[in-house]
Amino acid sequence: MSHFVRLASRYVVKGTDLLKRVLVGRALRSGQLHEQLLPKRIALPVFASDALSSVAYAPQEILVILSLAGVSFYAYSPWIAIAVIVVMLTVVASYRQNVHAYPSGGGDYEVATTNLGQNAGLTVASALMVDYVLTVAVSVANGVDYVGATIPFVAQHKPTVAIGIVILLTVVNLRGLRESGAAFAVPTYAFMFVVLGMIVVGGFRTVVFGEQLHAPSADFSIVAEQSDLTAFAAAFLILRAFSTGCAALTGVEAISNGVPAFRKPKSRNAATTLLMMGLIAVTMFGGIIALGLASGVKVAEPSVVATALLRADGTPVGPDYHQQPIISQVADAVFGGGSMPFVVISGVTALILFLAANTAFNGFPVLASILAQDRFLPRQLHTRGDRLAFSNGIILLALAACLLLWGFQADVSRLLNLYIVGVFVSFTLSQTGMVIHWTRRLRTEVDLKPRHQMHRSRMINFFGAVMTALVLVVVLVTKFVVGAWIVCIAMPILFLMMKAIRRHYDNVAAELELSEDFDESMLPARNHAIVLVSKIHKPTMRALAYARATRPSTLEAITVGVEGQEARALQEEWERRGIQVPLKMLDSPYREITQPILDYVKSLRRRSPRDVVTVFIPEYVVGHWWEHLLHNQSAFRLKARLLFKPGVMVTSVPWQLHSSVRLQGRREPLVPGRGRRPRDNGRDGAGGARPR
Repeated sequence: MSHFVRLASRYVVKGTDLLKRVLVGRALRSGQLHEQLLPKRIALPVFASDALSSVAYAPQEILVILSLAGVSFYAYSPWIAIAVIVVMLTVVASYRQNVHAYPSGGGDYEVATTNLGQNAGLTVASALMVDYVLTVAVSVANGVDYVGATIPFVAQHKPTVAIGIVILLTVVNLRGLRESGAAFAVPTYAFMFVVLGMIVVGGFRTVVFGEQLHAPSADFSIVAEQSDLTAFAAAFLILRAFSTGCAALTGVEAISNGVPAFRKPKSRNAATTLLMMGLIAVTMFGGIIALGLASGVKVAEPSVVATALLRADGTPVGPDYHQQPIISQVADAVFGGGSMPFVVISGVTALILFLAANTAFNGFPVLASILAQDRFLPRQLHTRGDRLAFSNGIILLALAACLLLWGFQADVSRLLNLYIVGVFVSFTLSQTGMVIHWTRRLRTEVDLKPRHQMHRSRMINFFGAVMTALVLVVVLVTKFVVGAWIVCIAMPILFLMMKAIRRHYDNVAAELELSEDFDESMLPARNHAIVLVSKIHKPTMRALAYARATRPSTLEAITVGVEGQEARALQEEWERRGIQVPLKMLDSPYREITQPILDYVKSLRRRSPRDVVTVFIPEYVVGHWWEHLLHNQSAFRLKARLLFKPGVMVTSVPWQLHSSVRLQGRREPLVPGRGRRPRDNGRDGAGGARPR
């Protein structure tokens, strides 16, 4: 059966390998890793697409929350936008200190672990992993909304389309960091160009020429769901709008996690890219809010749009009305609906929202790799794939995002309630850790110039820690009931899971570690060899010869007497041929084969606990999958049981049947990890060339 599994895997791998090469590309050598490093012009779209794309929904979500109290509360949106911009600039300035101090790519996890301890580091790691998954889900779901506005089929099958987009992004990222960056660079730069261009044109029309911009929803009014608010309730609503608008900060931490992907000088290039991203995002965020208010944009909660939005004559817009996103409405006001700039802006915005998930596809695998190296996640996540990307981490992220999209039916409003909790947990702990880092450095630094720089960096990080902690409190208070509680449960579960994985690895390491009192002479005293015999044929004679060649302390052949006549015939032939190895007949009153052998092996172990028992099992090597159904079944069952017996070694002795010749000389398909191990002349265990 084990041969059957191996041969079946051979055919499956051979078929999938061709598809893999077409989708992912040819495998890269480890020495080509430097070729995958990114210049700043490519790193910006790779790591900043999430932060830049958030301007497509963060300004709108501010207005949506404020609309619950009516259009009059739109007056607070400029102040909320200014507060978000202040927090964003503070976080960008803080993380510029991070990339200089910790350029290894550990990001927030490394900062928190080094300065606040292991538990703080795992808290940050669990928060970031949850947020990376949500980044993919939110970005793709929002992009599907933009496409669904013009293609009804997409709107009707949002979860399926969203999952398809995630699969496509997964394939692109599996091709490697450099290729994915090149693929995403053009759409990201196009988005920046068209949005900044729209802001410049709209600003000139309103400020310089004094024109009045008119959004499609400018004449609408909004029915307030929460009228006559108390001062406390009004303040809570404003804080909720602020916390939702802080989604614009997501993705800032990705650059600090991806410093190793930059070309040298890594820290300086990462810090420069981070500054560029921050300035562009702030400009786009503020510009869209300003033009939205200037053009009279009205947006309402998606679930109540049909009744909350009223036309100029006072009638509700009705269920057939599709609420355009804020960028589309501003583009309509600036360039006119249906114009070429309007179509381009709408299309590029939808595309950048899909590509925003790429930030998570670059950040999550690197973080998972570092955690795996520290033994908090399975070690497979630390292995690079054929294209030198952390393939296992990419696939794991995609699976988690697909599950989330399916579970929440790709509903952006519901997903946003889970968003940004994790990222502000990591922001706060990271900046607190940086304050401790600079304080520790100041104790040993005596040069005045470096001390001045450290004091400045510590002040920036301290301000960032205070600011992000306040935002975290606001986010938790305002979003907990509407969905953030799910994240508050998921993070501790991940935390405990990583602790359990580390505990398992530590226990295994302790169990396997050589101690000073370890005496090699105790293992083993003697080796008892047993050759299993069903018939006297060529495989049996090869197994006997191989067993003798190992020079065991004792050697005997055993067979199970199921049928009395056959057992006697075997015994007579054994004696007639004069085979020097003694043959022992095991009784089997219930016609079992496996259990009598297990009982006999256990009896040997009981008599001599310090001895080892080696069981040699002849096996057929066949060339067709169906032949495995006719052979080796008893051997497979027996091996599966013997492997769990302490002090028992199992050795398979292969005999190649003629049908196996068809597989000899066939080029072995490249399987994951094979390129990172020495080649073995195209033979595997099925051919008997590799010991098992």
